[in-house]
Amino acid sequence: MQISSSPPNKVSFHHNVTLTVSLTVGSPPQQVTMVLDTGSELSWLHCKKTPTTPLTFNPSLSSSYRAIPCSSPTCRTRTRDLAVPVSCDSKSLCHVTLSYADSSSVEGTLASDTFNIDNSDLPGTVFGCMDTGFSSNIEEDSKTTGLIGMNRGSLSFVSQMGFSKFSYCISGRDSSGILLLGEAHFPWLKPLNYTPLVQISTPLPYFDRVAYTVQLQGISVSGKVLPLPKATFEPDHTGAGQTMVDSGTQFTFLLGPAYTALKNEFLNQTRGVLRKLEDPNFVFQGAMDLCYRIEQNRRVLPPLPSVNLIFRGVEMSVTGEKLLYKVGGASRGSDSIYCFTFGNSDLLGVEAYIIGHHHQQNMWMEFDLANSRVGLAEFRCELANQRLRP
Repeated sequence: MQISSSPPNKVSFHHNVTLTVSLTVGSPPQQVTMVLDTGSELSWLHCKKTPTTPLTFNPSLSSSYRAIPCSSPTCRTRTRDLAVPVSCDSKSLCHVTLSYADSSSVEGTLASDTFNIDNSDLPGTVFGCMDTGFSSNIEEDSKTTGLIGMNRGSLSFVSQMGFSKFSYCISGRDSSGILLLGEAHFPWLKPLNYTPLVQISTPLPYFDRVAYTVQLQGISVSGKVLPLPKATFEPDHTGAGQTMVDSGTQFTFLLGPAYTALKNEFLNQTRGVLRKLEDPNFVFQGAMDLCYRIEQNRRVLPPLPSVNLIFRGVEMSVTGEKLLYKVGGASRGSDSIYCFTFGNSDLLGVEAYIIGHHHQQNMWMEFDLANSRVGLAEFRCELANQRLRP
C-alpha cells in the first residue's frame, strides 16, 4: 500500500535508552508502544503477558488479525533477509526467531493485522506476534510492547508501506522527537548534506545488506584527524567492518583499533580537564571503558574537545554533553561517574561500527530509500516539534 507523499505521516516519539513511538494495532484498535529501530527488519509485538512483558497486544481481541501459515509465500520468500531462518510450528504456522546485538531475542508467529499510524489505516501489515523471549534489559523492555523495524529488508515497516523516504529528529533538551514518513519539505528546514549508502551485490557472512550502511572515512578530535589507515574503516572480505546508522542502539560503537585511537586522543586532550576513573573493573554496558569522576555539585561539564565522524560527503559533530553520559546509581565519594559515549564493538562481540541515536540528537536525519542515501543537518529538534504541531 502506498501512502501519498504529501503531507507526510507524522508521529511523535519519546527517547531515553530507546526511541519509542505510540500507535494502534488491530480491530478494534489496541494502543501499543514500539521501539523505533532502523537497524532491524521485522516489526513485532509481545502477544503473551508475563511478569517481564506486562504490555502486550492481544490477537484474540482483533477481528483483522491473521496468523500466517508456513505454506504462505510471505513465509517462504519474504523472510529471506532474516538472520535466523523461519520454521514451521506444530500448528503449521510460520515461526520466527529474532536475535539482537545485546543478546536479547524473541520468537513467535508471523502474522498480519491493521496498523494505524497518524490516522492512516495500514491493513495487512506483517509483523511477529511473539510469545517467548530473553531480555538483556528487563526494566527498559517492560516499558514497551514491541519494536518497529525500519531497515531496507522486504518485511520492514517502511518497505511494506512503500515509503521512499522517512526522517526523524531527536531533541537533546527534552525526551521528545518527531518521525515523518514521506517527504519533508519545510521552509524552515535547511538543505541536508548527504552520504551514499554502501551496497554490495555479493552476500558476505558478516555484512548486513539491508542495513543503512554508510562509509566512515575518518575521525577527528578538535580538528586533529586520528592517524588510522583507510582500511580500518572499510569492510573486509567477510563483510565485517561496515558502518551502520542504527536508531535501535543508544551509543556509538567503533571497532577496536579505531576505538583505541579515539580513546587515547580524547584522554590526551582532556588531561587536566577531566579526572579519569581509575578502576579497570568498571566497564559501562560491557563495552564503554573510558569513564571519569565529576563532582556531583557541578552544574555544567567543563569544555570538551569535539569529536567529528567523517563520512563520505558529510561530517557528524559530537560535542558537549553528547560526549559524556552520567551513569545512574554509580558514584565515588562526592563524585558522579560519567562515561565516554563511544564504546568498543569488540567488547560487544559485534563486527561493525554502529552510529547510535545518542549522537543523532539535534540532527535532522533523513533516510532516502529511493536515492540510496542518508541526509543529515544539525537542527534544534524541539523547534521541529513545535512547528509540526497541528
